[in-house]
Amino acid sequence: MDGPPTASTPGPDGAAHDGDRPGRLSRLSVGTGVVGLLAGLLFAANASVFAGTEARQPQDLQGLARAESERLERLEKENADLRADIAPFLRDGTDTPTDGTGPDGDAELSALALQEVHGPGVEVQLWDAPQNGAQEGFAPDDLVVHQQDLEAVMNALWAGGAEAMSVQGHRVVSTTGVRCVGNVLHIAGRTYSPPYVIEAVGGPDQLVSSLESSPGVSVYLQYVDAVGLGWSMTTRSELELPPYSGTMSLQYADVLEDA
Repeated sequence: MDGPPTASTPGPDGAAHDGDRPGRLSRLSVGTGVVGLLAGLLFAANASVFAGTEARQPQDLQGLARAESERLERLEKENADLRADIAPFLRDGTDTPTDGTGPDGDAELSALALQEVHGPGVEVQLWDAPQNGAQEGFAPDDLVVHQQDLEAVMNALWAGGAEAMSVQGHRVVSTTGVRCVGNVLHIAGRTYSPPYVIEAVGGPDQLVSSLESSPGVSVYLQYVDAVGLGWSMTTRSELELPPYSGTMSLQYADVLEDA
């Protein structure tokens, strides 16, 4: 006696095909293998295209910061060279005073930062305290130099009659910013670690007196005694401050409307 009939599955053409499940599994395996092969070729192509890019573009944050700092230095040098090239065309051929009393008045004062300045003055250095210098009642944050510490020194020097100033070798102008970034300082678009050096050209006696009478500097000196923050104040018979090499344009200032 014949056995029971086997089940048949209609195919795409309507005809019945017996036992085609193994065929479907086989075709599925082949399709998966092709996709995997194509994906492998794609990854290999990407690796080939981007091979060696790390030498051109750093992938870590420290490397990126260093690359941006180097790019900024290059652009500032190009900017300074271009200013030197056009300087002769901006002069009218007459001897113009450089003390702000000439015909251009305030315009000349704003341009003074574009020239080197020589003269006597004061050099101040600040640096972090030793990490084991904290005493009871002081936090680790008390062991580092902060933005307000540099600003206190700079403001005291201006109040003492400083004619020109530089921070970490950068000429200070009205747009110069000093900001805390973690345990380092961001100055003129770059990040610096201590010691921080501030130089000011002016009467040394007046500058020193202004520093010694500044409330902000006095607070810093208290921490110098308490936790060992670094402090050095030296009078110089001759300082040489470089010209400002950045842009003089304000990007985030609004003109105040007349009251």
